[in-house]
Amino acid sequence: MTVSSTQPDRYVSFTGIECDQNSRLFIEMLRRHIDDPDKTNAYWERFKGLIARAEDGTGRDLLYLIHSTLQTIEEYLEEQEDAEALVLLKKIELECC
Repeated sequence: MTVSSTQPDRYVSFTGIECDQNSRLFIEMLRRHIDDPDKTNAYWERFKGLIARAEDGTGRDLLYLIHSTLQTIEEYLEEQEDAEALVLLKKIELECC
């Protein structure tokens, strides 16, 4: 049976799914908030260290960080009222996690 769909489907193939690119873009969007001294806290400061390790290859990759903290990130972005970042987060969750 052949499945034809214009939407990428990770259960069929990862072809057309840009998990790494979307993860990098998402982290840029998240950093707009967590880099702001008025919006950060000890948790996000530690998270920034994990991002740095992912980016230099000494830690888990960005997709892993997003996936493992998905609910915390989602709650934070809801508090920040960042609809654009929430849309991308949902896309990453559905396609890549």
